[in-house]
Amino acid sequence: MNFRNLAMWAVIIVLTIGLYNMFKNPQRSISQSNNVIFSEFLNEVDNGRVVQVEIQGNNIKGILSNGENFSTYSPNDPNLIQRLTEKGVSISAAPLDEKMPSLFGVLLSWFPMLLLIAVWIFFMRQMQGGKGGAMGFGRSKAKMMNEVKGKVTFNDVAGVEEAKEEVEEVVEFLKDPKKFSRLGGKIPRGCLLVGPPGTGKTLLARAIAGEAGVPFFTISGSDFVEMFVGVGASRVRDMFEQGKKHSPCIIFIDEIDAVGRSRGAGLGGGNDEREQTLNQLLVEMDGFDTNEGVIIIAATNRPDVLDPALLRPGRFDRQVVVSLPDIIGREKILKVHSKKISMTPDINLRTIARGTPGFSGADLANLVNEAALLAARKNKRIVTYLEFEEAKDKVMMGAERRSMVMTEDEKKLTAYHEAGHAIVTINEKAAYPIHKATIIPRGRALGMVMQLPEKDEVSQTREQLHAQMSIAMGGRVAEELIFGHDKVTTGAVSDIEQATKRARAMVMRAGLSKELGPVAYGENEEEVFLGRSVARQQNMSEETAKKVDAEIRKFVDKGYERARKILTDKIEDLHKLAKALLTYETLSGEEIEDIVNKNVYPSNKEDLKVEDNDKGSALGSIGLKPKIVH
Repeated sequence: MNFRNLAMWAVIIVLTIGLYNMFKNPQRSISQSNNVIFSEFLNEVDNGRVVQVEIQGNNIKGILSNGENFSTYSPNDPNLIQRLTEKGVSISAAPLDEKMPSLFGVLLSWFPMLLLIAVWIFFMRQMQGGKGGAMGFGRSKAKMMNEVKGKVTFNDVAGVEEAKEEVEEVVEFLKDPKKFSRLGGKIPRGCLLVGPPGTGKTLLARAIAGEAGVPFFTISGSDFVEMFVGVGASRVRDMFEQGKKHSPCIIFIDEIDAVGRSRGAGLGGGNDEREQTLNQLLVEMDGFDTNEGVIIIAATNRPDVLDPALLRPGRFDRQVVVSLPDIIGREKILKVHSKKISMTPDINLRTIARGTPGFSGADLANLVNEAALLAARKNKRIVTYLEFEEAKDKVMMGAERRSMVMTEDEKKLTAYHEAGHAIVTINEKAAYPIHKATIIPRGRALGMVMQLPEKDEVSQTREQLHAQMSIAMGGRVAEELIFGHDKVTTGAVSDIEQATKRARAMVMRAGLSKELGPVAYGENEEEVFLGRSVARQQNMSEETAKKVDAEIRKFVDKGYERARKILTDKIEDLHKLAKALLTYETLSGEEIEDIVNKNVYPSNKEDLKVEDNDKGSALGSIGLKPKIVH
């Protein structure tokens, strides 16, 4: 598109220059002859210096005796011909030019107007996205996929085996319909891909396009909605008309929630254009005029807002859940993406997959890409396990901000804050193991303790939830114990929010409160309205709301007291770990266990221990002399 724009502007500039030269040249030809006044012309005639003249109306052109050309304008002088004859001047005469202008002259005179019209049409087509110009509003924007280079197949899709099997059945039906129709089966009308962002819904649709061997149209849900009412419905009709012409075919609608929201529910506000578009889509998928051979495949991560009429059998016959991959799926996804990079053979992708629970396919692709970029930044020819570990930390915790200036007091407070989290984690039986602790600022945090579960989990116990709230409160409790009540900072804001949110979910949704019992309170209690989260608790009495608030406070206070008891009992471990963090800045889970339980410090890191006379550093200020055991 940029090349077309440049070419258009180049043509306009060339034509403008040519037009300027065309209008300029006649002036040059006229200026080449010497224009004299009539009295001088008469003097030249009387002096005998005029050799030849050509009279055309009142315009006179001629040649002097020295060979110069001249031109002049003559009034109606009846004696002029006689004077010229007496002086022996050669006279020729011609009538005025009254011929009709040539076709070229007409085009030349109309050229500026035609140029303006052409430029106006060009910009109008650009504003309307081309495709039919001003009369093409109702045309569908669906594009037919024709991937020759970069074709995606089912071999490129990993980690979603069950979803892949269901869509493979659709592809097989299109390739061999008799196999299914022999038993009376009918081709499904629609297939809805549902799952969190980044799980591979669009990639799965591209794989269907690569495997189907039938025409494949793709369009986004937002392409239907325009500023004019009725345009979206017209585009739906045109899209299905294109599908009928190429039947059997597949039409893929990405982000269908943009046009398929529930009608009249108030979620996102009412919109006549969207509702008319949805009505037309419902009729085209399953109305009086059925569209045999046209399969709709749609993707969304918000199935809860879709209209029930859209989800019923006969329209979307099956809903395929594309969920987050498990450890086996993550390993397969890593194998797919790691084929594109050069890495050492000792890298175990199963280990990387085990350390990335909750990662989607997009996250894993980003992890592999970040590892490759880090290796290239270090001028390496091959990616090692070290780059994968750094990339995982960057993806999960954010990029390091080593340039951020922190005072010694801030470093010390951050070290004790993160050590508080780590000590509580070690002493909570139901807590996940520590993967890494750091006081290097990453992302928006000044430091963090990262935990990784040993295996994939689909649910959590009451014991685990209470342990997580206790761990969240560990940083605030450590600040209070070491620096006092008045020196506590705002560094625990996100920890408190996390603990409160978890306590609210336990009480109101999971039914884990003994006082309130297994009852869900405040269903859909939060709704986004004009960009703000608005509480809705109409289905809860004031008395019950007070009990809910009391239970939430009770759960959070329980976590706070558990953290306080642990850190009070393990105060020596807290000092030991905080000083180690100030020394090494980053420690792995194994190194933290060795420091706390065995008093063994890392020997493979740079020795930053402080001599007795060094009192200017952070370690000297707290009197640390770490014991390094080799």
